[in-house]
Amino acid sequence: MNRRTLAALAVVLGIALIAIAIVYWVEPAKSLPSFFPGRQAGSNHHHTKHGIASFLVGLAAFAFAWFNTGPKKTRAAA
Repeated sequence: MNRRTLAALAVVLGIALIAIAIVYWVEPAKSLPSFFPGRQAGSNHHHTKHGIASFLVGLAAFAFAWFNTGPKKTRAAA
């Protein structure tokens, strides 16, 4: 896989993770989708830490994409 494709995948992953973070912050535990960790029937608790973790990993994916799209380093002849 080339660097541009990998960077594009990282951007898509970053957007998805930030969207998941927003869902964790907005929805209580009883309203989370069934495949989200932390779903609890009848609970009004918001999973703030899950949202923060998802947000930070999403930002890390954006940083990875940013560093992968930079110019290639060439070795100087010694």
